[in-house]
Amino acid sequence: MHKTSEDTAVSTNPAIVLDHVTKEFHLRHTHSMKETAMAWIKRKPIADDFQALNDVSFTINEGESVALLGLNGSGKSTSLKLVSGVLLPTNGQVLTRGRVAGLIEVGAGFHPDLSGRENVFLNAAILGMSHEETEARFDDIVAFSEIGQFIDTEVKHYSSGMFVRLAFAVAIHTEMDTLLVDEVLSVGDEPFQKKCFAKITELQQQGKTLMVVSHDLDSVKKVCQRGILLKQGQLIFDGPVEETISALRAG
Repeated sequence: MHKTSEDTAVSTNPAIVLDHVTKEFHLRHTHSMKETAMAWIKRKPIADDFQALNDVSFTINEGESVALLGLNGSGKSTSLKLVSGVLLPTNGQVLTRGRVAGLIEVGAGFHPDLSGRENVFLNAAILGMSHEETEARFDDIVAFSEIGQFIDTEVKHYSSGMFVRLAFAVAIHTEMDTLLVDEVLSVGDEPFQKKCFAKITELQQQGKTLMVVSHDLDSVKKVCQRGILLKQGQLIFDGPVEETISALRAG
């Protein structure tokens, strides 16, 4: 075991392993039979293969907090989705230890015609929690979200701020070993953001593993000690987060 600068324990056991991972997508350029026929007549390609990740390898140990950095299209979100199991690699393998929870699309499992209470149980189930686990955490989720008396109101009547706060509260209270965070470090107003950072710090102190994608470099520096820089689907730097940010800015 060794310690980070924040004195949070980090294990030498791998929590996430990407082993020579390549991910390709088949992109169609036509949307109808007519467009396909016209493209064929004009000898234009109707589809292309796009390589989002090209032979990427890295290991994140239990208890580490790591930022994936890079410009748009560099492969960051694809990497998160591979780790979460939403996508499968074209080549190579992705290995994870324990339960992985993803703040990738906050509120993606919410149904507008259900109440906040019903959506808490629905979304928690999607995130892998049992009914009993959700019941045990329900009061903490509602208190964290600051929804209060509106918990039994249909979420289609919520403001965008209320919706995001409740969705984030469910995800952050999930029983997990590894937390994946994609561009949600700036949800809600400033007081709520501070509460989110405090919760993330609490999870880190419990030894949870954190993998973060964000364009907010100030937030990244607050929560991550290590950075991995991707460029056009390839890993080009892996080191202390400050050095990774410098490498990103240097182009």
